Amino acid sequence: MLRLEALRAFVEVADHGNIKDASERLFRTPSALSMTLKQIEDRLGCPLFETDRKSSLTEMGRFLYDQSVVLLRDYDRAMERIDAQSKARSGRLRIASVPSVATALLPRFLQEFILARPDLDIDLVDTDSTDVRHLVETGQVDLGIAGVSGTAPGISIKPIFRDPFMLVCRADSPLARKGPVLDWSDLEGEPLIVNEATRALPSARFQRLAAEARFSVRNVASLVAMVQSGMGITMLPALATLTLPPTLTARSIRDPACIRTVGLQWRSGRVPSPVAQRFLDEFASTAKEVAIGLGLESVA
Repeated sequence: MLRLEALRAFVEVADHGNIKDASERLFRTPSALSMTLKQIEDRLGCPLFETDRKSSLTEMGRFLYDQSVVLLRDYDRAMERIDAQSKARSGRLRIASVPSVATALLPRFLQEFILARPDLDIDLVDTDSTDVRHLVETGQVDLGIAGVSGTAPGISIKPIFRDPFMLVCRADSPLARKGPVLDWSDLEGEPLIVNEATRALPSARFQRLAAEARFSVRNVASLVAMVQSGMGITMLPALATLTLPPTLTARSIRDPACIRTVGLQWRSGRVPSPVAQRFLDEFASTAKEVAIGLGLESVA
């Protein structure tokens, strides 16, 4: 079997037409290069050059040259791809995120993240926390960004920041005129539209109101449209209220339990790919800084 290093030496000699220039190119001595060429010829049982001056190839030499050039080119390209993948410069990264993070935090971060990674492909799914967890558990995505609570079997979690839930109502509603902070008692009698983000809200007062809700909407755009139409009020994380239309407004709720922790998720027992690990580290750091800038509380 001929080694790649030997074939590379042969191609260099053939390209330069002499051993001296090829040895300088390969940083090897002329005698070592001559020995390599002899080993190839002994292995094949035929000469590769017409003369000792190595200026012209035999028919076998031309055949070996053509095959070697293709083989070395494919090998070098494969090694470049492997190196890029190992250094998180290429590959495919699949992410599932709750809409608020996908809208408020990911666009700018991803723009900078892929700037130095032109060969990286990213698949992003924006969905609710329940689906994010399912996609992570089943391996359909590499990473998830969603609300987390406690531990989740089979999933590793890295908390990033805390995001309080806020009441969302029409800007011209009586609730909006009651001030920037409301009590649960202010919501009595108001039709509440629940959504997936609020299902695990650890507030007994909210759960009592939610038990009487007649509507449950998963899609945020549809949820906002229903509140705009006057069908009711809803609760959304503060991050999701940054892009509300001017016809709607958000009010704080005087309840310390009215909050969620947002974190990164990935399957336990599996080492993240190099690019996934780089995303984990860089996004966690950036998201904490942005959260603080938005008045949210980062998680140490």
